[in-house]
Amino acid sequence: MSVATVSTSLQQRLDQLREQHGVPGASLAVLHDDEISAFASGLLNLDTGVEATTESLFQIGSITKVWTTTVVMQLVDEGLVELDAPVRRYLPELGVADESVAEAVTIRHLLTHSSGIDGDNFTDTGRGDDALERYVASCAELRQVHPLGATMSYCNTGFSLLGRVIEVATGEVWDSAIRTRLFEPMQLTHTATLPEDVLRFRAAIGHIDPSGKELQTAPMWGLPRTAGPAGGICSTATDVAQFARLHLAGGTVGDTQVVSSASVRAMQVPQVEVPSGGDGLSSRHWGLGWSIFGWSGRTVLGHDGGTIGQSAFLRAVPDAGVAVVLLTNGGNTLALFRDVFGELLHDLAGVDLPAELLPPETPLRVDPSAYAGLYEREGASVRVEARDGGIVAVQTVTGLGSEMTPDPFELHLHLLAEDDDLFVTQHPAAPGVWLPVRFVTLADGSRVLHAGGRATPRTGD
Repeated sequence: MSVATVSTSLQQRLDQLREQHGVPGASLAVLHDDEISAFASGLLNLDTGVEATTESLFQIGSITKVWTTTVVMQLVDEGLVELDAPVRRYLPELGVADESVAEAVTIRHLLTHSSGIDGDNFTDTGRGDDALERYVASCAELRQVHPLGATMSYCNTGFSLLGRVIEVATGEVWDSAIRTRLFEPMQLTHTATLPEDVLRFRAAIGHIDPSGKELQTAPMWGLPRTAGPAGGICSTATDVAQFARLHLAGGTVGDTQVVSSASVRAMQVPQVEVPSGGDGLSSRHWGLGWSIFGWSGRTVLGHDGGTIGQSAFLRAVPDAGVAVVLLTNGGNTLALFRDVFGELLHDLAGVDLPAELLPPETPLRVDPSAYAGLYEREGASVRVEARDGGIVAVQTVTGLGSEMTPDPFELHLHLLAEDDDLFVTQHPAAPGVWLPVRFVTLADGSRVLHAGGRATPRTGD
Protein backbone atom coordinates (compact mmCIF):
# COMPACT_ATOMS: atom_id res chain seq x y z
CA MET A 1 0.00 0.00 0.00
CA SER A 2 1.33 3.46 -0.87
CA VAL A 3 1.04 6.12 1.80
CA ALA A 4 0.38 8.66 -0.94
CA THR A 5 -2.84 6.88 -1.91
CA VAL A 6 -4.24 7.23 1.59
CA SER A 7 -2.80 10.63 2.53
CA THR A 8 -6.19 12.29 2.91
CA SER A 9 -7.55 9.57 5.18
CA LEU A 10 -4.30 9.45 7.16
CA GLN A 11 -4.52 13.20 7.77
CA GLN A 12 -8.10 12.75 8.96
CA ARG A 13 -7.03 9.85 11.17
CA LEU A 14 -4.23 11.89 12.74
CA ASP A 15 -6.63 14.78 13.39
CA GLN A 16 -9.14 12.41 14.97
CA LEU A 17 -6.66 10.56 17.19
CA ARG A 18 -4.81 13.70 18.25
CA GLU A 19 -8.06 15.25 19.44
CA GLN A 20 -9.24 12.00 21.03
CA HIS A 21 -6.10 11.74 23.14
CA GLY A 22 -5.91 15.40 24.10
CA VAL A 23 -2.64 16.13 22.29
CA PRO A 24 -2.33 19.84 21.40
CA GLY A 25 -0.14 19.39 18.33
CA ALA A 26 1.45 16.55 16.37
CA SER A 27 3.74 16.07 13.40
CA LEU A 28 3.91 12.72 11.59
CA ALA A 29 6.23 11.44 8.87
CA VAL A 30 6.14 8.06 7.16
CA LEU A 31 8.99 6.55 5.11
CA HIS A 32 7.79 3.89 2.65
CA ASP A 33 9.02 2.86 -0.81
CA ASP A 34 11.86 5.37 -0.27
CA GLU A 35 9.37 8.25 -0.15
CA ILE A 36 8.52 10.37 2.86
CA SER A 37 4.98 11.61 3.45
CA ALA A 38 4.37 14.23 6.13
CA PHE A 39 1.32 15.36 8.09
CA ALA A 40 0.66 17.85 10.88
CA SER A 41 -2.28 18.53 13.16
CA GLY A 42 -3.32 20.87 15.96
CA LEU A 43 -1.49 23.71 17.68
CA LEU A 44 2.14 24.33 18.61
CA ASN A 45 1.13 26.48 21.58
CA LEU A 46 -2.26 26.60 23.29
CA ASP A 47 -1.57 30.15 24.52
CA THR A 48 -0.75 31.66 21.13
CA GLY A 49 -2.88 29.43 18.91
CA VAL A 50 -0.10 28.99 16.33
CA GLU A 51 -0.92 25.98 14.13
CA ALA A 52 1.39 23.02 13.64
CA THR A 53 2.73 22.51 10.12
CA THR A 54 4.96 19.86 8.60
CA GLU A 55 7.82 22.39 8.76
CA SER A 56 7.36 23.12 12.48
CA LEU A 57 10.17 22.13 14.83
CA PHE A 58 9.54 19.93 17.87
CA GLN A 59 12.03 18.74 20.47
CA ILE A 60 12.97 15.17 19.57
CA GLY A 61 14.47 14.58 23.02
CA SER A 62 16.43 11.40 23.47
CA ILE A 63 16.12 10.35 19.83
CA THR A 64 19.12 12.71 19.75
CA LYS A 65 21.16 9.91 21.32
CA VAL A 66 21.06 7.90 18.09
CA TRP A 67 22.34 10.96 16.19
CA THR A 68 25.16 11.43 18.71
CA THR A 69 25.99 7.73 18.41
CA THR A 70 26.14 8.09 14.63
CA VAL A 71 28.79 10.81 14.97
CA VAL A 72 30.74 8.64 17.43
CA MET A 73 30.65 5.82 14.87
CA GLN A 74 31.96 8.19 12.19
CA LEU A 75 34.91 8.84 14.50
CA VAL A 76 35.34 5.09 14.92
CA ASP A 77 35.41 4.78 11.11
CA GLU A 78 38.12 7.44 11.01
CA GLY A 79 40.22 5.82 13.75
CA LEU A 80 39.76 8.77 16.08
CA VAL A 81 37.74 6.84 18.69
CA GLU A 82 37.81 3.19 19.77
CA LEU A 83 34.64 1.63 21.16
CA ASP A 84 36.39 -0.39 23.84
CA ALA A 85 38.88 2.27 24.83
CA PRO A 86 38.54 3.78 28.30
CA VAL A 87 36.77 7.12 28.26
CA ARG A 88 39.75 8.58 30.11
CA ARG A 89 41.83 8.17 26.94
CA TYR A 90 39.80 11.13 25.61
CA LEU A 91 38.71 12.74 28.89
CA PRO A 92 41.62 12.21 31.32
CA GLU A 93 39.93 14.56 33.79
CA LEU A 94 36.84 12.31 34.13
CA GLY A 95 35.97 11.42 37.67
CA VAL A 96 32.99 9.73 39.36
CA ALA A 97 32.45 8.64 42.94
CA ASP A 98 33.94 5.19 42.25
CA GLU A 99 37.50 5.70 41.00
CA SER A 100 37.69 2.15 39.62
CA VAL A 101 34.74 2.96 37.35
CA ALA A 102 36.31 6.24 36.22
CA GLU A 103 39.39 4.25 35.18
CA ALA A 104 37.61 1.35 33.47
CA VAL A 105 34.43 2.75 31.87
CA THR A 106 34.59 2.58 28.06
CA ILE A 107 32.95 4.32 25.13
CA ARG A 108 30.86 1.16 24.56
CA HIS A 109 29.59 1.27 28.15
CA LEU A 110 28.31 4.80 27.56
CA LEU A 111 26.70 3.97 24.21
CA THR A 112 24.86 0.96 25.67
CA HIS A 113 23.76 2.53 28.98
CA SER A 114 25.75 -0.10 30.90
CA SER A 115 28.21 2.11 32.79
CA GLY A 116 26.08 2.16 35.94
CA ILE A 117 26.95 5.85 36.40
CA ASP A 118 23.94 7.73 37.78
CA GLY A 119 22.24 8.77 34.58
CA ASP A 120 20.24 11.91 35.28
CA ASN A 121 22.88 14.53 35.95
CA PHE A 122 21.37 17.60 34.26
CA THR A 123 23.77 20.11 35.79
CA ASP A 124 23.55 23.39 33.91
CA THR A 125 27.06 24.74 33.31
CA GLY A 126 25.89 27.69 31.25
CA ARG A 127 25.29 28.60 27.63
CA GLY A 128 28.90 28.99 26.59
CA ASP A 129 30.83 26.80 24.17
CA ASP A 130 32.64 25.35 27.19
CA ALA A 131 29.42 23.92 28.66
CA LEU A 132 30.30 20.26 28.06
CA GLU A 133 33.92 20.76 29.06
CA ARG A 134 32.74 22.13 32.39
CA TYR A 135 30.07 19.43 32.67
CA VAL A 136 32.70 16.68 33.05
CA ALA A 137 33.71 18.11 36.42
CA SER A 138 30.08 17.98 37.61
CA CYS A 139 30.19 14.17 37.41
CA ALA A 140 32.86 13.80 40.09
CA GLU A 141 30.46 12.81 42.88
CA LEU A 142 28.04 10.68 40.84
CA ARG A 143 27.37 7.30 42.44
CA GLN A 144 26.82 3.97 40.75
CA VAL A 145 23.24 2.75 40.34
CA HIS A 146 24.72 -0.66 39.50
CA PRO A 147 28.25 -2.05 39.13
CA LEU A 148 30.01 -1.33 35.84
CA GLY A 149 28.59 -3.61 33.13
CA ALA A 150 26.38 -5.59 35.54
CA THR A 151 23.15 -4.61 33.77
CA MET A 152 21.86 -1.47 32.04
CA SER A 153 20.32 1.73 33.32
CA TYR A 154 19.28 4.53 30.98
CA CYS A 155 22.03 7.13 31.18
CA ASN A 156 21.69 10.71 29.96
CA THR A 157 24.95 11.49 31.75
CA GLY A 158 26.84 9.10 29.50
CA PHE A 159 25.68 10.85 26.34
CA SER A 160 26.65 14.28 27.61
CA LEU A 161 30.11 12.79 28.23
CA LEU A 162 30.09 11.34 24.71
CA GLY A 163 29.32 14.82 23.43
CA ARG A 164 32.51 16.01 25.10
CA VAL A 165 34.43 13.08 23.58
CA ILE A 166 33.21 14.26 20.16
CA GLU A 167 34.45 17.77 20.94
CA VAL A 168 37.91 16.53 21.93
CA ALA A 169 38.20 14.23 18.89
CA THR A 170 37.01 16.80 16.34
CA GLY A 171 38.13 20.10 17.82
CA GLU A 172 34.56 21.42 17.40
CA VAL A 173 31.81 21.99 19.94
CA TRP A 174 29.16 19.28 19.78
CA ASP A 175 26.58 21.58 18.19
CA SER A 176 28.97 22.39 15.36
CA ALA A 177 30.25 18.83 14.93
CA ILE A 178 26.79 17.32 14.59
CA ARG A 179 25.80 20.04 12.14
CA THR A 180 28.82 19.60 9.88
CA ARG A 181 28.92 15.81 10.17
CA LEU A 182 25.21 15.00 9.94
CA PHE A 183 22.83 17.88 9.28
CA GLU A 184 24.74 19.29 6.31
CA PRO A 185 25.69 16.03 4.52
CA MET A 186 22.06 14.91 4.87
CA GLN A 187 20.86 18.31 3.62
CA LEU A 188 18.54 18.76 6.59
CA THR A 189 17.09 22.25 6.43
CA HIS A 190 14.89 22.24 9.54
CA THR A 191 17.07 20.69 12.24
CA ALA A 192 18.89 22.64 14.96
CA THR A 193 20.31 22.34 18.46
CA LEU A 194 20.49 25.90 19.78
CA PRO A 195 17.44 28.03 20.71
CA GLU A 196 18.60 30.96 18.59
CA ASP A 197 18.57 28.68 15.53
CA VAL A 198 15.24 27.08 16.43
CA LEU A 199 13.67 30.56 16.61
CA ARG A 200 14.18 30.96 12.87
CA PHE A 201 11.26 28.52 12.44
CA ARG A 202 7.85 27.74 13.87
CA ALA A 203 8.56 25.87 17.09
CA ALA A 204 6.43 23.87 19.50
CA ILE A 205 6.35 24.39 23.23
CA GLY A 206 5.57 21.55 25.60
CA HIS A 207 2.36 21.25 27.60
CA ILE A 208 1.91 19.64 31.00
CA ASP A 209 -1.14 18.75 33.07
CA PRO A 210 -0.45 19.19 36.79
CA SER A 211 -2.68 17.04 38.95
CA GLY A 212 -6.26 18.28 38.89
CA LYS A 213 -5.55 21.04 36.38
CA GLU A 214 -6.09 21.52 32.68
CA LEU A 215 -3.32 21.16 30.12
CA GLN A 216 -1.08 24.23 30.20
CA THR A 217 2.14 25.40 28.61
CA ALA A 218 5.27 24.16 30.36
CA PRO A 219 7.07 26.61 32.67
CA MET A 220 10.34 26.23 30.74
CA TRP A 221 11.05 25.58 27.06
CA GLY A 222 14.19 23.50 26.78
CA LEU A 223 16.92 21.51 28.47
CA PRO A 224 20.31 22.92 29.56
CA ARG A 225 22.96 23.06 26.84
CA THR A 226 24.86 20.30 28.65
CA ALA A 227 22.00 17.93 27.78
CA GLY A 228 22.40 18.64 24.05
CA PRO A 229 24.09 15.33 23.07
CA ALA A 230 21.52 13.42 25.13
CA GLY A 231 18.38 15.23 24.04
CA GLY A 232 18.90 18.64 22.50
CA ILE A 233 17.97 18.32 18.83
CA CYS A 234 14.88 20.11 17.51
CA SER A 235 13.59 18.95 14.15
CA THR A 236 10.66 18.13 11.94
CA ALA A 237 9.20 14.67 11.57
CA THR A 238 10.37 14.73 7.95
CA ASP A 239 14.01 15.41 8.85
CA VAL A 240 13.92 12.66 11.50
CA ALA A 241 12.52 10.27 8.87
CA GLN A 242 15.44 11.22 6.62
CA PHE A 243 17.79 10.31 9.46
CA ALA A 244 16.03 6.94 9.75
CA ARG A 245 16.44 6.46 6.00
CA LEU A 246 20.21 7.00 6.39
CA HIS A 247 20.32 3.97 8.68
CA LEU A 248 18.07 1.86 6.48
CA ALA A 249 20.27 2.69 3.47
CA GLY A 250 23.54 1.49 4.98
CA GLY A 251 24.73 4.95 5.98
CA THR A 252 24.37 6.58 2.57
CA VAL A 253 22.61 9.70 1.34
CA GLY A 254 22.56 9.58 -2.44
CA ASP A 255 26.17 9.01 -3.45
CA THR A 256 27.54 10.18 -0.10
CA GLN A 257 28.66 7.63 2.51
CA VAL A 258 27.90 9.56 5.70
CA VAL A 259 28.76 6.68 8.05
CA SER A 260 30.12 3.28 7.08
CA SER A 261 27.76 0.39 6.45
CA ALA A 262 29.78 -1.63 8.99
CA SER A 263 29.07 0.97 11.67
CA VAL A 264 25.39 1.09 10.73
CA ARG A 265 25.20 -2.70 11.13
CA ALA A 266 27.11 -2.61 14.42
CA MET A 267 24.64 -0.12 15.88
CA GLN A 268 21.80 -2.57 15.23
CA VAL A 269 23.33 -5.54 17.08
CA PRO A 270 21.86 -6.16 20.56
CA GLN A 271 24.44 -5.39 23.25
CA VAL A 272 22.59 -5.47 26.58
CA GLU A 273 19.26 -6.77 27.86
CA VAL A 274 16.73 -4.40 29.44
CA PRO A 275 15.40 -6.07 32.63
CA SER A 276 12.14 -4.08 32.58
CA GLY A 277 11.74 -4.06 28.80
CA GLY A 278 9.63 -5.96 26.31
CA ASP A 279 6.21 -4.46 27.06
CA GLY A 280 5.74 -2.78 23.69
CA LEU A 281 6.79 0.66 24.86
CA SER A 282 10.24 -0.38 26.06
CA SER A 283 12.61 -2.61 24.15
CA ARG A 284 14.05 -5.91 25.27
CA HIS A 285 17.59 -4.97 24.16
CA TRP A 286 19.83 -1.98 23.54
CA GLY A 287 22.36 -1.76 20.74
CA LEU A 288 24.82 1.06 20.12
CA GLY A 289 22.49 4.02 20.46
CA TRP A 290 19.45 2.18 19.11
CA SER A 291 16.73 0.62 21.20
CA ILE A 292 16.07 -2.78 19.60
CA PHE A 293 12.61 -4.37 19.55
CA GLY A 294 11.60 -7.81 18.35
CA TRP A 295 8.07 -7.44 17.04
CA SER A 296 6.29 -10.09 14.95
CA GLY A 297 9.58 -11.98 14.84
CA ARG A 298 11.24 -9.04 13.09
CA THR A 299 13.88 -6.52 14.11
CA VAL A 300 12.47 -3.07 14.77
CA LEU A 301 14.80 -0.18 15.59
CA GLY A 302 13.63 2.78 17.58
CA HIS A 303 14.02 5.42 20.22
CA ASP A 304 11.67 7.66 22.14
CA GLY A 305 12.26 11.14 23.46
CA GLY A 306 10.72 13.07 26.30
CA THR A 307 11.57 16.64 27.22
CA ILE A 308 9.54 19.26 29.06
CA GLY A 309 6.00 18.48 27.92
CA GLN A 310 7.10 17.11 24.53
CA SER A 311 7.29 13.47 23.42
CA ALA A 312 8.82 11.98 20.29
CA PHE A 313 8.66 8.47 18.83
CA LEU A 314 10.67 6.75 16.08
CA ARG A 315 10.38 3.17 14.84
CA ALA A 316 12.07 1.70 11.76
CA VAL A 317 11.71 -1.76 10.20
CA PRO A 318 14.95 -2.42 8.27
CA ASP A 319 13.76 -5.40 6.23
CA ALA A 320 10.73 -3.43 4.99
CA GLY A 321 12.39 -0.06 4.46
CA VAL A 322 9.68 1.53 6.61
CA ALA A 323 10.02 4.18 9.29
CA VAL A 324 7.43 6.16 11.25
CA VAL A 325 8.10 9.35 13.23
CA LEU A 326 5.66 11.09 15.56
CA LEU A 327 6.46 14.36 17.35
CA THR A 328 4.04 15.73 19.96
CA ASN A 329 3.74 18.48 22.57
CA GLY A 330 1.60 17.15 25.43
CA GLY A 331 -1.50 15.15 26.33
CA ASN A 332 -1.82 11.37 26.25
CA THR A 333 1.01 10.85 23.79
CA LEU A 334 1.51 7.16 24.60
CA ALA A 335 -2.04 6.32 23.57
CA LEU A 336 -1.60 8.35 20.38
CA PHE A 337 1.65 6.49 19.70
CA ARG A 338 0.02 3.08 20.08
CA ASP A 339 -2.87 3.93 17.77
CA VAL A 340 -0.80 5.61 15.05
CA PHE A 341 2.13 3.20 15.01
CA GLY A 342 -0.06 0.14 15.49
CA GLU A 343 -2.01 0.92 12.33
CA LEU A 344 0.86 2.14 10.15
CA LEU A 345 3.39 -0.56 10.97
CA HIS A 346 0.77 -3.26 10.45
CA ASP A 347 -0.36 -1.86 7.10
CA LEU A 348 3.04 -0.90 5.69
CA ALA A 349 5.44 -3.44 7.18
CA GLY A 350 3.30 -6.33 8.40
CA VAL A 351 4.55 -5.72 11.95
CA ASP A 352 2.23 -5.70 14.94
CA LEU A 353 2.90 -3.92 18.20
CA PRO A 354 2.89 -6.32 21.17
CA ALA A 355 -0.39 -6.54 23.01
CA GLU A 356 -0.77 -3.93 25.71
CA LEU A 357 0.47 -5.04 29.09
CA LEU A 358 -2.41 -5.87 31.42
CA PRO A 359 -2.56 -6.46 35.15
CA PRO A 360 -2.83 -10.08 36.33
CA GLU A 361 -6.39 -11.27 36.95
CA THR A 362 -5.24 -12.59 40.29
CA PRO A 363 -2.07 -10.83 41.49
CA LEU A 364 0.43 -13.10 43.22
CA ARG A 365 0.51 -12.63 46.98
CA VAL A 366 4.05 -11.75 48.03
CA ASP A 367 5.77 -10.73 51.24
CA PRO A 368 6.15 -6.93 51.08
CA SER A 369 9.18 -7.03 53.36
CA ALA A 370 11.20 -8.63 50.55
CA TYR A 371 10.86 -5.40 48.50
CA ALA A 372 10.29 -2.64 51.06
CA GLY A 373 12.89 0.04 51.50
CA LEU A 374 14.31 3.25 50.07
CA TYR A 375 15.65 3.27 46.52
CA GLU A 376 17.50 6.38 45.31
CA ARG A 377 19.26 7.85 42.27
CA GLU A 378 19.74 11.30 40.77
CA GLY A 379 16.32 12.70 39.94
CA ALA A 380 14.22 10.24 41.96
CA SER A 381 13.66 8.82 45.39
CA VAL A 382 11.38 5.77 45.66
CA ARG A 383 10.04 4.36 48.92
CA VAL A 384 8.50 0.90 48.56
CA GLU A 385 6.14 0.02 51.39
CA ALA A 386 3.25 -2.22 52.35
CA ARG A 387 -0.11 -0.48 52.21
CA ASP A 388 -3.73 -1.69 52.30
CA GLY A 389 -2.73 -5.32 51.81
CA GLY A 390 -0.53 -4.52 48.80
CA ILE A 391 2.72 -2.84 47.82
CA VAL A 392 3.03 0.83 46.87
CA ALA A 393 6.04 2.63 45.45
CA VAL A 394 5.99 6.32 46.37
CA GLN A 395 8.26 8.14 43.95
CA THR A 396 9.40 11.69 44.55
CA VAL A 397 10.85 13.41 41.53
CA THR A 398 13.78 15.72 42.25
CA GLY A 399 16.19 17.87 40.25
CA LEU A 400 15.22 19.05 36.77
CA GLY A 401 12.08 16.89 36.74
CA SER A 402 10.67 18.74 39.74
CA GLU A 403 11.13 22.04 37.91
CA MET A 404 8.88 20.94 35.05
CA THR A 405 5.74 21.41 37.12
CA PRO A 406 4.80 24.09 39.66
CA ASP A 407 3.40 21.48 42.06
CA PRO A 408 5.32 18.96 44.20
CA PHE A 409 5.86 15.92 42.00
CA GLU A 410 5.05 12.73 43.91
CA LEU A 411 3.73 9.55 42.33
CA HIS A 412 1.97 6.71 44.12
CA LEU A 413 2.42 3.53 42.09
CA HIS A 414 0.46 0.47 43.16
CA LEU A 415 2.47 -2.64 42.30
CA LEU A 416 0.66 -5.85 41.28
CA ALA A 417 2.82 -8.97 41.34
CA GLU A 418 3.13 -11.18 38.23
CA ASP A 419 5.82 -13.34 39.86
CA ASP A 420 8.40 -13.04 42.64
CA ASP A 421 10.32 -10.25 40.93
CA LEU A 422 8.03 -8.83 38.22
CA PHE A 423 5.25 -6.35 38.98
CA VAL A 424 3.04 -4.12 36.85
CA THR A 425 1.75 -0.65 37.61
CA GLN A 426 -0.36 1.95 35.82
CA HIS A 427 1.60 4.57 33.93
CA PRO A 428 1.21 7.84 35.87
CA ALA A 429 0.90 9.95 32.70
CA ALA A 430 -1.27 7.63 30.62
CA PRO A 431 -4.41 6.18 32.25
CA GLY A 432 -4.97 2.59 31.23
CA VAL A 433 -1.34 2.01 30.21
CA TRP A 434 0.49 -0.55 32.36
CA LEU A 435 4.25 -0.72 32.81
CA PRO A 436 6.56 -3.46 34.11
CA VAL A 437 8.57 -2.97 37.31
CA ARG A 438 11.21 -5.56 38.11
CA PHE A 439 13.22 -6.06 41.30
CA VAL A 440 16.62 -7.36 40.23
CA THR A 441 19.25 -8.96 42.44
CA LEU A 442 22.65 -8.41 40.80
CA ALA A 443 25.64 -10.73 40.93
CA ASP A 444 27.17 -8.88 43.87
CA GLY A 445 23.94 -9.29 45.85
CA SER A 446 22.82 -5.68 45.52
CA ARG A 447 19.17 -4.99 44.83
CA VAL A 448 17.79 -2.56 42.26
CA LEU A 449 14.30 -1.53 41.24
CA HIS A 450 14.21 -1.50 37.45
CA ALA A 451 11.49 0.50 35.69
CA GLY A 452 11.34 2.57 32.55
CA GLY A 453 14.80 1.36 31.58
CA ARG A 454 16.36 2.79 34.75
CA ALA A 455 17.89 0.96 37.69
CA THR A 456 17.33 2.55 41.10
CA PRO A 457 19.47 0.96 43.84
CA ARG A 458 18.19 0.14 47.30
CA THR A 459 19.93 2.49 49.71
CA GLY A 460 18.12 1.90 53.02
CA ASP A 461 15.20 0.49 54.98
